[in-house]
Amino acid sequence: MVHFKYIFFDLDGTLVDSSQGIKESFHYAFKKLNQETPDDKILRSFMGPPLEVSFASVLKADQVAAAIHHYRSFYKEKGIYGVRLYEGIPELLSRLNEAGCQIFVTTSKNEPTAHDLLSNLGIDRQFEQIFGALPDSFHKADVLRRALKTIKAAPEEAVIVGDTKFDIIGGKEVNLSTVGVLWGFGSQTELIEYGADKLVDSPQELLSILVQT
Repeated sequence: MVHFKYIFFDLDGTLVDSSQGIKESFHYAFKKLNQETPDDKILRSFMGPPLEVSFASVLKADQVAAAIHHYRSFYKEKGIYGVRLYEGIPELLSRLNEAGCQIFVTTSKNEPTAHDLLSNLGIDRQFEQIFGALPDSFHKADVLRRALKTIKAAPEEAVIVGDTKFDIIGGKEVNLSTVGVLWGFGSQTELIEYGADKLVDSPQELLSILVQT
């Protein structure tokens, strides 16, 4: 039995480990602006929120647009290939589709880049639709709200699965159920602090929550 009709997956840190490509892209962007790259702890905190938010936290306002441009240019050419699927994700997606779930990607990553990344990994067709950041809607709640409106879904029919507080915050803002995964970029502490409804340690455990076998 399917517990949720619509399942929204975050991308980075949930479906894929993209940390290497993300770090390299940030390094490139800061270098192009002749700025010192923040330390690894700060860079890790950038894995989750929109680029607009991350760059604005360490750069002057008039540098943010250029930083995003440099980041995306590098990521499109090189960073996108430093990505791997987490173990168990292909099987999870197949099982969800077999169970009749409608699954989507809802990411704060630039939408065309998200399409390219999932296509390169050969799993883009596992999803009904891929929703990502657009110039005027890049926060997770914005992306989720657009997804709900596009597919004409009621919030109580859907769940967001993600690895950071930004997924939980966004999900709660649009009244979705929330599941936090513990294999990504966020921490168990932050997922609990921001009120994730469920926490899971593995794709297998996630499947048991989403589909009753």
